[in-house]
Amino acid sequence: MKGDSVRQPIVSVLGHVDHGKTSFLDYIRGSTVVSREPGAITQHIGATEVPVDAIYKICGTLLKEKKLSIPGLLFIDTPGHHSFTTLRSRGGNLADMAILVIDINEGLKPQTIESINILKRAKTPFIVALNKIDLTYSWRVHQNESFHSTLSQQNEQVRQALEEKIYNIVGKMYELGFSADRYDKISNFQKNIALVPISAKTGEGIADILMILVGLAQKFLEEELWSDETGPGEGTVLEIKEEKGLGATMDFILYKGSVKRGDTIVLEAKNKPRITKVKAILKPKPLDEIRDPRERFDSVNSVSAAAGVKIVAQNIEDVIAGGVLRVVKSDDDLQDVIDQVCTESKICVDTCEGGIIVKADAIGSLEGLAFEAKAKDILISKAEVGDISRRDIVGAAACTDPTKRIILGFNVKLLPDAKEELAKTDIKIISSDIVYRIIDEYEEWLAAKKKEMEDGSRKEIMYPGKAVILPDCIFRVSKPAVVGVRILAGRLRTGQKLIRDDGKEVGKIKSIQRDKETIKEARMGDEVAISIEGATCGRQIDVDTVLYVDIPGAHCKELSSMDLAYDDKEVLEQVCKIKRKEDKFWGM
Repeated sequence: MKGDSVRQPIVSVLGHVDHGKTSFLDYIRGSTVVSREPGAITQHIGATEVPVDAIYKICGTLLKEKKLSIPGLLFIDTPGHHSFTTLRSRGGNLADMAILVIDINEGLKPQTIESINILKRAKTPFIVALNKIDLTYSWRVHQNESFHSTLSQQNEQVRQALEEKIYNIVGKMYELGFSADRYDKISNFQKNIALVPISAKTGEGIADILMILVGLAQKFLEEELWSDETGPGEGTVLEIKEEKGLGATMDFILYKGSVKRGDTIVLEAKNKPRITKVKAILKPKPLDEIRDPRERFDSVNSVSAAAGVKIVAQNIEDVIAGGVLRVVKSDDDLQDVIDQVCTESKICVDTCEGGIIVKADAIGSLEGLAFEAKAKDILISKAEVGDISRRDIVGAAACTDPTKRIILGFNVKLLPDAKEELAKTDIKIISSDIVYRIIDEYEEWLAAKKKEMEDGSRKEIMYPGKAVILPDCIFRVSKPAVVGVRILAGRLRTGQKLIRDDGKEVGKIKSIQRDKETIKEARMGDEVAISIEGATCGRQIDVDTVLYVDIPGAHCKELSSMDLAYDDKEVLEQVCKIKRKEDKFWGM
């Protein structure tokens, strides 16, 4: 093996579903992975090595005599933005760069915005592929040509239509905090996001985007791409799956050093680091796809960074996708490597008492969800990787604060025992694979929960009420007295005590009737008949007597802090004035 050399950059491809991520890579590979995906939607993370010779071939005259020092590009195709968050390396995201694919005709969609937020948070340099330019009305296809070449052969109306679409996307990017422009109008690529119009179907503009990628990689990333090929390998697990004839296998990206057959490796697993040996290394051929190869893998003795390979090893069933892989150079280093894996497997999320529970499918996505939650001042009491379990439901149910009886889940399932437990509780589960959708839904739920609690609190509190006895509406003199009243403000409820404007007690409302129907509550403007226990007409009450709900002093404090209607506030002030004639500190 060689010593230090420049490894190929790792480039992640992200974007909204059906905007053409896999089609873009299919064009470069000359493959048809997208047509073999269920529903033409990527189901698993994939990796493709594009050697420098293939880049020269596709770019043609655009690269001219330029000499590339990088050996090629390693593309990662993700089934969604959430997969990108799982792909971590030491100190940050696995990808050196990213391509964000946007359908130029549809613009920015929810997953596009989520992808941009993730790239921003991970500080990953990226360029934008504005795909499907061939769908512009009256577009004349020029197969495989550069963007400038094909644009120059379009009529003025088509060029203007395309420019308008680009302008709209530039505006949306600006709203999200990015300065962006068409790549050929940019002089400083460190301050501006390059927009490259392409068609993954016809190949137009593909050469341009590859030229921009390799140019930026060589200019700004060369120091980061130096790799000691003889050093112990470091990688990130993409996926664990059963392969016929091989058993449990592991797709992973090697981003540093090397790994060889027979090496001892330490992996991040569910309970504690997993130690195993590499039985075989299977490497896809250049321009082939680790997820869905057209040809058989090559069985190799060793591989150096950066590479996407499949490893065959024992006891890897509980290894975590998105977790770290470390090669152990010697037996003396084993404990150090285990300690490293433990350190890197630690979840970096601030937790405190009195928060909510969050779960996610991987450490990266868990930290991403926690990051956005913190930005919204959402406190977290427990943050864990894994599906929602019965223990999580029981933990949330133990919260006495109703606003904390909720679990946020990112790309996770509800386990069967959790479903049974959930049916016994009022716990709310919000789960999605879009972080801002989880946060938005949580905020909506929280607002509704607080309103529900406030409404419930108001029902328990003696609410202000004022009524007057109407003329010719004394239906029964006593035991109980029955009179007709009009509600002047607030409300009357059965069970409430009534007082006069001089503070004298009248009696207790036994029942309320409207149109001969018994009701529990009457509100402002209602004319109802009330029966009052303890009252006698002609003594405590008579026609035109004004009655007030007798509010307890403790309730007055809470009512004062509520957002009451103007008339209700006025009644409360009147009751306070009446009560304070005898006790000047009443209700304070």
